[in-house]
Amino acid sequence: MSTSLLYHAFGISGYHYHRTDYQAGAVIFCIRKPNLALKCPLCGSHSVIKKGYVVRRFRTVPIGNKTVFIDCTIPRVFCNECRVVRQIHLEFAEPRRSYTKAFKRYALELSKRATIRDVARHLGVSWDVIKEIQKTDLSKRFDRISLSRVRQIAIDEICIGKGHRYLTIVIDLATCTVLHVGEGKGSEALSCFWKKAKRCRVTFDAIAVDMSPAYTGAILDNMSKAKIIYDRFHIMKLYNEKLSRLRRDLQREYKNLPESKVLKGTRWLLLKNPENLDKQPGKHEKQRLNKALKINEPLAKAYYLKDALREFWRQESREKASAHIKQWIKDALDTKISPIMTFAKTIKGHLFGLLNWFDYPISTGPLEGTNNKIKTLQRKAYGFRDREFFKLKIYALHEARYALVG
Repeated sequence: MSTSLLYHAFGISGYHYHRTDYQAGAVIFCIRKPNLALKCPLCGSHSVIKKGYVVRRFRTVPIGNKTVFIDCTIPRVFCNECRVVRQIHLEFAEPRRSYTKAFKRYALELSKRATIRDVARHLGVSWDVIKEIQKTDLSKRFDRISLSRVRQIAIDEICIGKGHRYLTIVIDLATCTVLHVGEGKGSEALSCFWKKAKRCRVTFDAIAVDMSPAYTGAILDNMSKAKIIYDRFHIMKLYNEKLSRLRRDLQREYKNLPESKVLKGTRWLLLKNPENLDKQPGKHEKQRLNKALKINEPLAKAYYLKDALREFWRQESREKASAHIKQWIKDALDTKISPIMTFAKTIKGHLFGLLNWFDYPISTGPLEGTNNKIKTLQRKAYGFRDREFFKLKIYALHEARYALVG
Protein backbone atom coordinates (compact mmCIF):
# COMPACT_ATOMS: atom_id res chain seq x y z
CA MET A 1 0.00 0.00 0.00
CA SER A 2 1.30 3.46 -0.91
CA THR A 3 1.16 6.63 1.16
CA SER A 4 -1.18 8.13 -1.46
CA LEU A 5 -3.69 5.30 -0.99
CA LEU A 6 -3.65 5.89 2.77
CA TYR A 7 -4.69 9.46 2.13
CA HIS A 8 -7.24 8.94 -0.66
CA ALA A 9 -8.89 5.83 0.82
CA PHE A 10 -8.79 6.59 4.55
CA GLY A 11 -7.98 10.30 4.86
CA ILE A 12 -4.61 9.66 6.54
CA SER A 13 -1.63 11.83 5.58
CA GLY A 14 1.86 12.22 7.00
CA TYR A 15 2.23 8.51 7.90
CA HIS A 16 4.18 5.65 6.32
CA TYR A 17 2.65 2.27 5.55
CA HIS A 18 4.44 -0.57 7.37
CA ARG A 19 2.57 -3.85 6.74
CA THR A 20 -0.87 -5.51 6.42
CA ASP A 21 -2.23 -8.18 8.79
CA TYR A 22 -5.32 -10.36 8.47
CA GLN A 23 -7.14 -11.45 11.62
CA ALA A 24 -10.58 -13.09 11.92
CA GLY A 25 -11.74 -11.77 8.56
CA ALA A 26 -10.58 -8.22 9.28
CA VAL A 27 -7.91 -6.25 7.42
CA ILE A 28 -5.37 -4.40 9.58
CA PHE A 29 -3.03 -1.77 8.14
CA CYS A 30 -0.03 -0.90 10.30
CA ILE A 31 1.29 2.65 9.97
CA ARG A 32 3.79 4.86 11.76
CA LYS A 33 4.91 8.49 11.82
CA PRO A 34 8.30 9.25 10.22
CA ASN A 35 10.92 10.33 12.76
CA LEU A 36 11.61 13.54 10.87
CA ALA A 37 7.92 14.55 11.15
CA LEU A 38 7.75 14.21 14.95
CA LYS A 39 7.03 17.42 16.84
CA CYS A 40 5.86 18.61 20.23
CA PRO A 41 2.03 18.58 20.50
CA LEU A 42 2.14 21.70 22.73
CA CYS A 43 4.58 24.15 21.11
CA GLY A 44 5.07 22.48 17.70
CA SER A 45 8.85 22.31 18.04
CA HIS A 46 10.71 19.61 16.07
CA SER A 47 13.46 19.52 18.69
CA VAL A 48 12.17 16.33 20.34
CA ILE A 49 13.56 12.99 21.55
CA LYS A 50 11.58 9.73 21.33
CA LYS A 51 10.65 8.25 24.71
CA GLY A 52 8.90 5.00 23.87
CA TYR A 53 5.65 4.35 22.02
CA VAL A 54 2.22 2.73 22.20
CA VAL A 55 0.23 0.95 19.47
CA ARG A 56 -3.42 1.95 19.16
CA ARG A 57 -6.06 0.37 16.94
CA PHE A 58 -8.65 2.51 15.12
CA ARG A 59 -11.65 1.37 13.14
CA THR A 60 -11.85 2.95 9.69
CA VAL A 61 -13.95 2.78 6.53
CA PRO A 62 -14.64 -0.85 5.48
CA ILE A 63 -13.51 -2.33 2.19
CA GLY A 64 -16.57 -4.06 0.77
CA ASN A 65 -17.85 -6.27 3.58
CA LYS A 66 -14.41 -6.48 5.22
CA THR A 67 -13.83 -4.69 8.52
CA VAL A 68 -10.73 -2.50 8.35
CA PHE A 69 -8.54 -1.35 11.25
CA ILE A 70 -5.59 1.01 11.42
CA ASP A 71 -2.82 0.03 13.85
CA CYS A 72 -0.85 3.19 14.52
CA THR A 73 2.43 3.31 16.38
CA ILE A 74 2.19 6.47 18.49
CA PRO A 75 5.48 7.63 19.99
CA ARG A 76 5.98 9.65 23.18
CA VAL A 77 8.45 12.51 22.80
CA PHE A 78 10.47 14.73 25.11
CA CYS A 79 10.44 18.37 23.99
CA ASN A 80 13.69 20.27 24.50
CA GLU A 81 11.73 23.54 24.46
CA CYS A 82 8.84 22.68 26.85
CA ARG A 83 10.92 20.17 28.88
CA VAL A 84 7.92 17.80 29.12
CA VAL A 85 7.09 14.32 27.79
CA ARG A 86 3.93 14.09 25.70
CA GLN A 87 2.28 11.71 23.23
CA ILE A 88 2.23 13.13 19.69
CA HIS A 89 -1.01 14.47 18.25
CA LEU A 90 -3.05 12.33 15.82
CA GLU A 91 -4.45 14.17 12.81
CA PHE A 92 -6.70 11.39 11.50
CA ALA A 93 -8.60 10.65 14.76
CA GLU A 94 -10.18 12.74 17.49
CA PRO A 95 -8.93 12.45 21.11
CA ARG A 96 -10.32 9.53 23.13
CA ARG A 97 -11.97 7.95 20.09
CA SER A 98 -11.40 4.44 18.74
CA TYR A 99 -12.34 5.30 15.14
CA THR A 100 -10.95 7.59 12.47
CA LYS A 101 -12.48 10.80 11.19
CA ALA A 102 -13.13 9.07 7.86
CA PHE A 103 -15.14 6.38 9.67
CA LYS A 104 -17.13 9.10 11.44
CA ARG A 105 -17.96 10.84 8.15
CA TYR A 106 -19.00 7.53 6.60
CA ALA A 107 -21.25 6.68 9.56
CA LEU A 108 -22.90 10.12 9.39
CA GLU A 109 -23.55 9.70 5.66
CA LEU A 110 -25.16 6.30 6.23
CA SER A 111 -27.24 7.76 9.08
CA LYS A 112 -29.05 10.00 6.58
CA ARG A 113 -30.49 6.90 4.92
CA ALA A 114 -30.82 4.32 7.70
CA THR A 115 -31.58 3.94 11.40
CA ILE A 116 -28.90 3.90 14.07
CA ARG A 117 -29.38 0.16 14.55
CA ASP A 118 -29.02 -0.57 10.81
CA VAL A 119 -25.87 1.56 10.52
CA ALA A 120 -24.37 -0.10 13.61
CA ARG A 121 -25.06 -3.59 12.21
CA HIS A 122 -23.64 -2.69 8.80
CA LEU A 123 -20.42 -1.29 10.28
CA GLY A 124 -20.09 -3.96 12.97
CA VAL A 125 -20.09 -1.58 15.93
CA SER A 126 -22.40 -1.06 18.90
CA TRP A 127 -25.55 1.08 18.79
CA ASP A 128 -23.98 3.48 21.30
CA VAL A 129 -21.03 4.22 19.01
CA ILE A 130 -23.22 5.43 16.14
CA LYS A 131 -25.47 7.34 18.53
CA GLU A 132 -22.46 9.09 20.07
CA ILE A 133 -21.13 9.97 16.60
CA GLN A 134 -24.46 11.54 15.69
CA LYS A 135 -24.78 13.35 19.01
CA THR A 136 -21.28 14.83 18.81
CA ASP A 137 -21.85 16.02 15.25
CA LEU A 138 -25.23 17.59 16.09
CA SER A 139 -23.75 19.30 19.16
CA LYS A 140 -21.06 20.95 17.06
CA ARG A 141 -23.45 22.09 14.34
CA PHE A 142 -26.28 23.37 16.54
CA ASP A 143 -24.40 24.55 19.61
CA ARG A 144 -24.81 28.17 18.54
CA ILE A 145 -27.73 28.99 16.26
CA SER A 146 -27.56 32.47 14.74
CA LEU A 147 -30.53 34.78 15.36
CA SER A 148 -29.15 37.77 13.47
CA ARG A 149 -31.48 37.47 10.45
CA VAL A 150 -34.57 36.23 12.27
CA ARG A 151 -37.48 38.68 12.23
CA GLN A 152 -40.65 36.64 12.66
CA ILE A 153 -40.98 33.63 14.97
CA ALA A 154 -43.66 31.25 16.25
CA ILE A 155 -43.87 29.70 19.72
CA ASP A 156 -45.88 26.66 20.81
CA GLU A 157 -45.57 23.62 23.06
CA ILE A 158 -45.79 19.92 22.22
CA CYS A 159 -46.61 16.99 24.47
CA ILE A 160 -43.89 14.34 24.20
CA GLY A 161 -45.22 11.69 26.55
CA LYS A 162 -47.41 10.70 29.44
CA GLY A 163 -47.29 12.59 32.71
CA HIS A 164 -47.74 16.00 31.07
CA ARG A 165 -44.21 16.11 29.67
CA TYR A 166 -43.87 19.06 27.32
CA LEU A 167 -41.30 20.79 25.16
CA THR A 168 -41.59 24.42 24.05
CA ILE A 169 -40.54 24.95 20.43
CA VAL A 170 -39.51 28.22 18.76
CA ILE A 171 -39.10 28.35 14.97
CA ASP A 172 -38.08 30.94 12.41
CA LEU A 173 -41.16 31.45 10.20
CA ALA A 174 -39.03 32.43 7.19
CA THR A 175 -37.00 29.21 7.07
CA CYS A 176 -38.94 26.87 9.44
CA THR A 177 -35.70 26.12 11.30
CA VAL A 178 -35.94 25.32 15.01
CA LEU A 179 -34.32 28.08 17.07
CA HIS A 180 -34.98 26.83 20.60
CA VAL A 181 -36.19 23.69 22.40
CA GLY A 182 -37.11 24.35 26.03
CA GLU A 183 -38.07 21.94 28.79
CA GLY A 184 -41.69 22.17 29.92
CA LYS A 185 -44.11 24.89 28.87
CA GLY A 186 -44.73 28.48 29.85
CA SER A 187 -42.38 31.40 30.43
CA GLU A 188 -39.65 29.38 32.20
CA ALA A 189 -39.10 27.23 29.12
CA LEU A 190 -38.22 30.38 27.14
CA SER A 191 -35.84 32.04 29.63
CA CYS A 192 -32.68 30.77 27.88
CA PHE A 193 -34.01 31.86 24.49
CA TRP A 194 -34.68 35.44 25.67
CA LYS A 195 -31.19 35.64 27.21
CA LYS A 196 -29.64 34.53 23.94
CA ALA A 197 -31.73 37.01 21.93
CA LYS A 198 -30.72 39.88 24.23
CA ARG A 199 -27.08 38.82 24.12
CA CYS A 200 -27.23 38.88 20.31
CA ARG A 201 -29.15 42.21 20.42
CA VAL A 202 -31.95 40.79 18.29
CA THR A 203 -35.32 42.50 17.99
CA PHE A 204 -38.14 40.47 16.47
CA ASP A 205 -40.81 42.21 14.37
CA ALA A 206 -43.64 39.76 15.10
CA ILE A 207 -44.25 36.67 17.23
CA ALA A 208 -47.09 34.21 16.55
CA VAL A 209 -48.47 32.42 19.63
CA ASP A 210 -51.70 31.06 21.03
CA MET A 211 -53.59 33.05 23.68
CA SER A 212 -51.62 31.56 26.57
CA PRO A 213 -51.13 34.23 29.29
CA ALA A 214 -47.68 32.78 30.02
CA TYR A 215 -46.43 33.40 26.46
CA THR A 216 -48.03 36.85 26.28
CA GLY A 217 -46.43 37.90 29.57
CA ALA A 218 -43.03 36.52 28.58
CA ILE A 219 -43.05 38.42 25.27
CA LEU A 220 -44.15 41.69 26.89
CA ASP A 221 -41.42 41.34 29.54
CA ASN A 222 -38.59 40.42 27.17
CA MET A 223 -39.54 41.61 23.65
CA SER A 224 -41.89 44.53 24.24
CA LYS A 225 -41.26 46.00 20.77
CA ALA A 226 -42.34 42.84 18.97
CA LYS A 227 -45.96 42.61 17.83
CA ILE A 228 -47.91 39.66 19.22
CA ILE A 229 -50.11 37.84 16.71
CA TYR A 230 -52.61 35.36 18.13
CA ASP A 231 -52.94 32.32 15.93
CA ARG A 232 -56.30 32.17 14.13
CA PHE A 233 -56.44 28.38 14.19
CA HIS A 234 -56.05 28.26 17.98
CA ILE A 235 -58.79 30.87 18.30
CA MET A 236 -61.20 28.89 16.12
CA LYS A 237 -60.26 25.70 17.96
CA LEU A 238 -61.13 27.36 21.27
CA TYR A 239 -64.47 28.53 19.89
CA ASN A 240 -65.23 25.04 18.57
CA GLU A 241 -64.58 23.65 22.04
CA LYS A 242 -67.14 26.09 23.47
CA LEU A 243 -69.62 25.09 20.75
CA SER A 244 -69.09 21.39 21.52
CA ARG A 245 -69.59 22.03 25.21
CA LEU A 246 -72.88 23.84 24.50
CA ARG A 247 -74.11 20.90 22.39
CA ARG A 248 -73.26 18.43 25.18
CA ASP A 249 -75.09 20.55 27.76
CA LEU A 250 -78.17 20.70 25.54
CA GLN A 251 -78.10 16.97 24.91
CA ARG A 252 -78.04 16.31 28.64
CA GLU A 253 -80.90 18.77 29.07
CA TYR A 254 -82.98 16.97 26.40
CA LYS A 255 -82.25 13.52 27.84
CA ASN A 256 -85.06 11.01 27.12
CA LEU A 257 -86.75 13.59 24.83
CA PRO A 258 -87.12 13.40 21.01
CA GLU A 259 -84.76 16.39 20.63
CA SER A 260 -81.92 14.32 22.08
CA LYS A 261 -81.97 11.97 19.07
CA VAL A 262 -81.80 14.94 16.70
CA LEU A 263 -78.71 16.38 18.45
CA LYS A 264 -76.97 13.02 18.64
CA GLY A 265 -74.13 12.74 16.13
CA THR A 266 -74.18 16.42 15.12
CA ARG A 267 -70.89 17.40 16.75
CA TRP A 268 -68.79 17.17 13.60
CA LEU A 269 -71.54 18.83 11.56
CA LEU A 270 -71.36 21.86 13.86
CA LEU A 271 -67.56 21.99 13.66
CA LYS A 272 -67.41 21.65 9.88
CA ASN A 273 -67.26 24.77 7.74
CA PRO A 274 -70.46 25.23 5.68
CA GLU A 275 -68.61 24.81 2.37
CA ASN A 276 -67.42 21.35 3.45
CA LEU A 277 -70.88 19.95 4.16
CA ASP A 278 -72.43 17.32 1.86
CA LYS A 279 -69.12 16.49 0.18
CA GLN A 280 -69.86 12.82 0.87
CA PRO A 281 -72.98 11.67 -1.06
CA GLY A 282 -75.82 10.13 0.89
CA LYS A 283 -74.90 11.71 4.25
CA HIS A 284 -77.49 14.54 4.07
CA GLU A 285 -75.31 16.65 6.35
CA LYS A 286 -76.94 20.02 5.66
CA GLN A 287 -80.40 18.58 6.21
CA ARG A 288 -79.40 17.00 9.55
CA LEU A 289 -77.65 20.20 10.70
CA ASN A 290 -80.58 22.46 9.83
CA LYS A 291 -82.96 20.13 11.69
CA ALA A 292 -80.74 20.31 14.81
CA LEU A 293 -80.51 24.13 14.63
CA LYS A 294 -84.26 24.57 14.27
CA ILE A 295 -85.08 22.80 17.54
CA ASN A 296 -82.75 24.96 19.65
CA GLU A 297 -82.27 28.71 19.31
CA PRO A 298 -79.09 29.02 21.52
CA LEU A 299 -77.33 26.36 19.44
CA ALA A 300 -78.32 28.15 16.22
CA LYS A 301 -77.02 31.50 17.54
CA ALA A 302 -73.70 29.94 18.56
CA TYR A 303 -73.31 28.22 15.18
CA TYR A 304 -73.95 31.36 13.13
CA LEU A 305 -71.60 33.34 15.38
CA LYS A 306 -68.87 30.90 14.39
CA ASP A 307 -69.25 31.85 10.73
CA ALA A 308 -69.29 35.53 11.66
CA LEU A 309 -66.03 35.08 13.59
CA ARG A 310 -64.36 33.50 10.55
CA GLU A 311 -65.20 36.63 8.57
CA PHE A 312 -62.89 38.66 10.82
CA TRP A 313 -59.77 37.47 8.96
CA ARG A 314 -61.38 38.25 5.60
CA GLN A 315 -61.78 41.97 6.26
CA GLU A 316 -60.03 44.37 3.89
CA SER A 317 -58.36 46.57 6.51
CA ARG A 318 -57.48 46.79 10.18
CA GLU A 319 -60.16 49.44 10.74
CA LYS A 320 -62.93 47.31 9.24
CA ALA A 321 -61.71 44.29 11.16
CA SER A 322 -61.76 46.28 14.41
CA ALA A 323 -65.37 47.34 13.84
CA HIS A 324 -66.34 43.80 12.87
CA ILE A 325 -64.84 42.09 15.94
CA LYS A 326 -66.26 44.68 18.34
CA GLN A 327 -69.74 44.10 16.91
CA TRP A 328 -69.17 40.36 17.13
CA ILE A 329 -68.24 40.61 20.82
CA LYS A 330 -71.41 42.65 21.48
CA ASP A 331 -73.58 40.07 19.67
CA ALA A 332 -71.89 37.19 21.56
CA LEU A 333 -72.49 38.84 24.95
CA ASP A 334 -76.12 39.51 24.03
CA THR A 335 -76.77 35.78 23.53
CA LYS A 336 -76.53 35.20 27.31
CA ILE A 337 -75.05 31.77 26.51
CA SER A 338 -72.44 31.08 29.20
CA PRO A 339 -69.68 29.35 27.08
CA ILE A 340 -70.05 31.92 24.27
CA MET A 341 -69.98 34.85 26.69
CA THR A 342 -66.80 33.47 28.31
CA PHE A 343 -65.15 33.20 24.89
CA ALA A 344 -66.23 36.74 23.95
CA LYS A 345 -64.66 38.14 27.13
CA THR A 346 -61.44 36.27 26.32
CA ILE A 347 -61.37 37.75 22.82
CA LYS A 348 -62.05 41.24 24.20
CA GLY A 349 -58.94 41.00 26.37
CA HIS A 350 -56.78 39.91 23.40
CA LEU A 351 -57.98 42.33 20.70
CA PHE A 352 -54.53 43.83 20.11
CA GLY A 353 -53.10 40.44 19.15
CA LEU A 354 -55.95 39.71 16.75
CA LEU A 355 -55.72 43.09 15.01
CA ASN A 356 -51.93 42.81 14.69
CA TRP A 357 -52.60 40.04 12.17
CA PHE A 358 -53.43 42.72 9.60
CA ASP A 359 -49.90 44.11 9.96
CA TYR A 360 -48.21 40.69 9.98
CA PRO A 361 -50.48 37.95 8.56
CA ILE A 362 -48.60 35.04 10.17
CA SER A 363 -49.66 32.04 12.22
CA THR A 364 -48.21 29.06 14.06
CA GLY A 365 -49.20 26.80 11.14
CA PRO A 366 -45.58 26.03 10.11
CA LEU A 367 -44.83 25.18 13.74
CA GLU A 368 -47.73 22.69 13.78
CA GLY A 369 -46.02 20.99 10.84
CA THR A 370 -42.78 20.86 12.82
CA ASN A 371 -44.65 19.34 15.77
CA ASN A 372 -45.97 16.60 13.47
CA LYS A 373 -42.40 15.87 12.36
CA ILE A 374 -41.33 15.63 16.01
CA LYS A 375 -44.07 13.09 16.70
CA THR A 376 -43.01 11.11 13.62
CA LEU A 377 -39.41 11.22 14.84
CA GLN A 378 -40.52 9.81 18.19
CA ARG A 379 -42.54 7.02 16.60
CA LYS A 380 -39.71 5.99 14.27
CA ALA A 381 -37.27 5.81 17.20
CA TYR A 382 -39.81 4.21 19.59
CA GLY A 383 -38.96 6.99 22.03
CA PHE A 384 -35.69 8.56 23.20
CA ARG A 385 -33.90 7.68 26.43
CA ASP A 386 -31.42 10.53 26.04
CA ARG A 387 -33.38 13.81 26.25
CA GLU A 388 -30.42 15.91 25.08
CA PHE A 389 -30.02 13.73 21.98
CA PHE A 390 -33.75 14.09 21.29
CA LYS A 391 -33.45 17.88 21.40
CA LEU A 392 -30.49 17.84 19.01
CA LYS A 393 -32.45 15.67 16.56
CA ILE A 394 -35.27 18.25 16.69
CA TYR A 395 -32.82 21.02 15.75
CA ALA A 396 -31.87 19.01 12.64
CA LEU A 397 -35.47 18.36 11.55
CA HIS A 398 -35.36 21.03 8.82
CA GLU A 399 -32.65 19.00 7.07
CA ALA A 400 -34.91 15.96 6.76
CA ARG A 401 -36.52 15.20 3.41
CA TYR A 402 -39.79 13.32 3.25
CA ALA A 403 -40.85 11.52 0.07
CA LEU A 404 -43.26 8.74 -0.82
CA VAL A 405 -41.61 5.43 -1.63
CA GLY A 406 -42.87 3.67 -4.75
